Amino acid sequence: METTTQKSTTDPTGWLDSHGDYLYRYALARVRDAAVAEELLQETLLEATGPHSHAGRSSERTWLVGIMKHKVLDYFRRMARTAQFPCEDDDECDWFENSGPWQGHWREDQAPLSWSVTPAESQEFWETFDRCLSQLPQQMAIAFTLREIDGLKSKEICEILNITPNNLSLMLHRSRAKLRHLLESEWFSRRAAAA
Repeated sequence: METTTQKSTTDPTGWLDSHGDYLYRYALARVRDAAVAEELLQETLLEATGPHSHAGRSSERTWLVGIMKHKVLDYFRRMARTAQFPCEDDDECDWFENSGPWQGHWREDQAPLSWSVTPAESQEFWETFDRCLSQLPQQMAIAFTLREIDGLKSKEICEILNITPNNLSLMLHRSRAKLRHLLESEWFSRRAAAA
């Protein structure tokens, strides 16, 4: 009789039952598209059944997440080569002074709030963060996620997204500024008002 553990390591159905939700959430947090996340999950499970088996190298989940990570990066590379993934040059919000001695500094009315709230343990904060991140242009959100969440080096991100280091730097600057602005308006301002 086959045990659940044995079934899980040899049968993709067992992997889906044991790790499917986790892998799906991992992909969805990065690609922000449910259909694409489902497709990446299927590709991950199919690759896991290939000639390069788990063979006890690491935990089963870690191994599957490693495969998923590569599938996500491949997806980003494909997107970077298509017209579906424009480098969005939307209006730079007027958060910074454009001239004078304070050029490049925050405008007084747009300066960041003091973040005295510590939301690290708050599920509500992370849901708000996710919502704010999804409001960024797609390429900015991907660059931010690859750098700040996945911890990839700038050179790797530039290769994946097929952009220059200067473009990445500008994209990360804009994404951080927009994300901070969104978080302040959707989370921190409301928290301060409620206090």
